[in-house]
Amino acid sequence: MDLNFNTIDDFEVEGKTVLLRIDINSPVDPNSGVILDNTRMKLHSKTIIELARKGAKVILLAHQSRPGKNDFTTLKQHSKVLTQLLNRKVKYVDSIFSNPAIMAIDNLQPGEVILLENARFFSEESLKRSKEEQSQSLMVKELSPLIDYFINDAFAAAHRGQVSLVGFTENTPSAAGRVMEFELKTIQNTLNNVVSPCVFALGGMKADDSIMVCENVCKNGTADYVLTSGLVANIFLSAAGYNIGKPNMDLIKSQGYLDQIEKCKGLLEKYPKQIIIPSDVALEIDGERVDVSVDNISDHPIFDIGKETSANYAKNLINAKTIFANGPAGVFEDPKFSIGTEDIINAIASSKAYSIIGGGHIGAATVSMGYEDKVDHVSSGGGACINLLAGKKLEAVEALIENKKKFHSN
Repeated sequence: MDLNFNTIDDFEVEGKTVLLRIDINSPVDPNSGVILDNTRMKLHSKTIIELARKGAKVILLAHQSRPGKNDFTTLKQHSKVLTQLLNRKVKYVDSIFSNPAIMAIDNLQPGEVILLENARFFSEESLKRSKEEQSQSLMVKELSPLIDYFINDAFAAAHRGQVSLVGFTENTPSAAGRVMEFELKTIQNTLNNVVSPCVFALGGMKADDSIMVCENVCKNGTADYVLTSGLVANIFLSAAGYNIGKPNMDLIKSQGYLDQIEKCKGLLEKYPKQIIIPSDVALEIDGERVDVSVDNISDHPIFDIGKETSANYAKNLINAKTIFANGPAGVFEDPKFSIGTEDIINAIASSKAYSIIGGGHIGAATVSMGYEDKVDHVSSGGGACINLLAGKKLEAVEALIENKKKFHSN
């Protein structure tokens, strides 16, 4: 990936109005509205503070959840948490581009920060359109004349092409914020300078993404081993000819992954030494954990990799020099079925390898175990991270790259 985009260092922001897209999508208690985790807000605080200290007038644009979900709410509470984290007032504005928002922007002084309303309250944010079409949206038309620069710091959403992520880059000088810059450089530099043995531990429920990563890193020679777990492993086990039981086949079907079985058959034929599948699994039987060989899977749900597999995977990880991990090994929220996920994280933390943990659930598990300082990088974006590993281009990053070319040529 070409990392030729502008950063904050390329702009003189003092006295300028900066629209900063961040990703502070956080777990929220649906009853009280209280934010349960402020990790993402902490991450973005560095970019916000830097811009404010440099004398920029900072407008924050962000989203929370999506329509139909019980945590789809305003950003009022987020502004309070940000105020505490930044030790400076973050004024909440309950609109995006109506008169109250425009007035608040007009009244901004250098060093001040405001937070606009949830971008997904605006219906056009959900539309899938080209970058050029997104630039013609009402949000962009109303806000663009009021700003000098657009800075995208929302790495966790960088694989999306929504209005608030790509629309402003068509006509406004744009840059990557510090979170975006650090994530892209860290992941890309590691991929470009892999030290063998390189091990990928791929689990979780988003099996198609992980299978795409598996195919990419085996094909380009990045991975020495790919350790499969979670739903990914179930699909590979079925592809290898094992009877994984009706509940597990039903789950694959309900998630729309039946076509992935044939794809995995081809991958196992092409890369039999690189792709490692479990030798045993943990079934959930009457609420209890029962470890069985993959030859003896009965009609009960698979909730984790087995203890033998867990130990074998740990050996691979401890001996690695480069590690990428994405997705939990099983239903890690239940202590009985957290063994696989915890053993994998423990092994990564004990290894001397350079390690990158994808965002999402495995990132949260790493933090909850207190191991974020024992791995080299816990990514803030599961979807964006896994897209990078799969060799895909990130729409929001491509927009920043094109923006630099466009404004440089002018």
